[in-house]
Amino acid sequence: MLPHQLELLAPARNLEIGIEAIHHGADAVYIGGPSFGARSTADNSVQDIAKLVQHAHRFHSRIFVTLNTILRDDELEGARKLAWQLYDAGVDALIVQDMGLLEIDMPPIQLHASTQTDIRTPEKAKFLQDAGLSQIVLARELTLPQISAIRDVIDTDRTVIEFFVHGALCVAYSGQCFISHAHTGRSANRGDCSQACRLPYEVKDAQGRIIAHDKHVLSMKDNNQSENLRALVDAGIRSFKIEGRYKDMAYVKNITAHYRKLFDEVLNERPELAAASHGRTTFSFEPDPNQNFNREFTDYFVQGRKEDIGAFDTPKNPGQPIGWVSKVTPEHVEITTDDPATELHNGDGLCYYDLQKELVGLQINRAEAAKAKGLWKLYPKDPMDGFKDLRKGVQVNRNRDMSWVRTLDKKSAERKMGVWMQLAESPQGLQLTLTDEAGHTGTAHLAIDWQAPKDPGQAEDKLKTALGKLGDTLFEPLDVQLALPRPWFVPPSQLNALRRDAVQALETARTQGLHRLPRAVPVNPPVTYPEDTLTYLANVFNQKARDFYAKHGVQMIAAAYEAQEELGEVSLMITKHCVRFSLSLCPKQAKGVTGVQGTVKAEPLQLINGKEKLTLRFDCKPCEMHVVGKIKKSVLNAAETPIQFYKTRPVVGMH
Repeated sequence: MLPHQLELLAPARNLEIGIEAIHHGADAVYIGGPSFGARSTADNSVQDIAKLVQHAHRFHSRIFVTLNTILRDDELEGARKLAWQLYDAGVDALIVQDMGLLEIDMPPIQLHASTQTDIRTPEKAKFLQDAGLSQIVLARELTLPQISAIRDVIDTDRTVIEFFVHGALCVAYSGQCFISHAHTGRSANRGDCSQACRLPYEVKDAQGRIIAHDKHVLSMKDNNQSENLRALVDAGIRSFKIEGRYKDMAYVKNITAHYRKLFDEVLNERPELAAASHGRTTFSFEPDPNQNFNREFTDYFVQGRKEDIGAFDTPKNPGQPIGWVSKVTPEHVEITTDDPATELHNGDGLCYYDLQKELVGLQINRAEAAKAKGLWKLYPKDPMDGFKDLRKGVQVNRNRDMSWVRTLDKKSAERKMGVWMQLAESPQGLQLTLTDEAGHTGTAHLAIDWQAPKDPGQAEDKLKTALGKLGDTLFEPLDVQLALPRPWFVPPSQLNALRRDAVQALETARTQGLHRLPRAVPVNPPVTYPEDTLTYLANVFNQKARDFYAKHGVQMIAAAYEAQEELGEVSLMITKHCVRFSLSLCPKQAKGVTGVQGTVKAEPLQLINGKEKLTLRFDCKPCEMHVVGKIKKSVLNAAETPIQFYKTRPVVGMH
């Protein structure tokens, strides 16, 4: 990718979704292979990935495969073999977390740093560039000035800076969350997170007082950077990533289309920038991020710390307000819509908050419009007496609109590339040349003797119209030119064959014109890692990863948390989100309030969910929160043989 190109990077759970991501305007798609892909149930065969590569490459879109779990020593050989199979399948890059992969016999395929590598500083970004990573995805928590600072130390000719612009947010710095492993033995770093962050917790202060009850205090709203795209481009981001390898087809179609339209506006304003792939996409629907599952939206920390980044009331999708309850009967509920034009459908999903602020879902079996405009009788799928606190005056939201779902079930986008067509005379008869917007050409010849047309006046228009019928090819005519010294008649069957051959020649030229992304060469001698001691937070889980860091000057290397050597209380999650700040208990917030100077301290808080207890500690200098706990005995008892790298234990902060 060139420094002036912008890449819209979409997720795919499977081949079908990947193909639609391309049709809806993705410049690149990332997808999981058959294993080691950090999403334990989003695996795909190498054959399916090869098919996706073939389809994407027709538009010069790229396919990246996730190989981004941390690996045990006995898994490295399997990962190496898989990397070669993916390389042979034509994959453009592998997204990796485990530095052990850089120490084994990998194919000459481009490597990208996964979000799990936790890139927050210019030093770390520069190190990964020098170690041979060609694309690096920054931590989602960074602000625009922090992103710019990373851009300033990176050689943007060598390395593409990538950033998440949409989708679910991990509350932890990626790669820095071990709660799932500590509590269940399921490691987030190995693609099997149990999502403790979406659970409800009771929050207690140091005196044991309850300051929040049954709140999802670690659950974030969903990321949406629609308003910040130009600022992110200016800060140096060139690859814009949509989260969602677990998401369904409708989400990928809609969100990819939404950002494609926004980026096309940016590219129109800024001719010095270009899309990273070819073709123009048209949609049969108006993209709208609110229509998909979301926990409401936040732009997180991009514009600085905000008050409202959390989805504390519910981790579910609250949807959009559409009206209020006007009557409740034993069989149905009547609602009055805010906008009389709103249509409700059988199968729509509605919801409302009960008196405990819990979200209650209500699926419609049958929706009947009443005589009065904007009044609807709704017969739910479940019995009416099961709906808690459903009463007159309650606000109702819609979180699934069946007509929208059906729109996206059908064909909803088309992607075409413009071509200039020229028909000219040649010594044998005729030659047709097609030139696409990227400058590739395909030429075909037809050996045919000149024939006079019956109606010379209309001959030219007829030829142009017939040539321009590019039908279900990838191409559409921008202009058809006839470089003919005299009017010609060409039988339709021969003209069709000539056009087919020219299209085939152009497709071949395009295939030859797509060059493999080069593997970056690490700087030699190896550059020094920014730190000389690594704790369990570095996720070093195999001997090759240890060799990698030792080669880069690290003196002391602890094993990954999954090695289960950290038996005491340690930081199980490090996050930029701060529960004290969200509950208005931050000492910095209190500074300006008369009479409280020095009385509000960042004392630890406790999180309680059933028998699970976690401690929140606050590191106010970098403005970070640590969720502290220890590994469960049941997890230790079920353990595999641990790995050990060192004889003396490094000191870990924040005990």
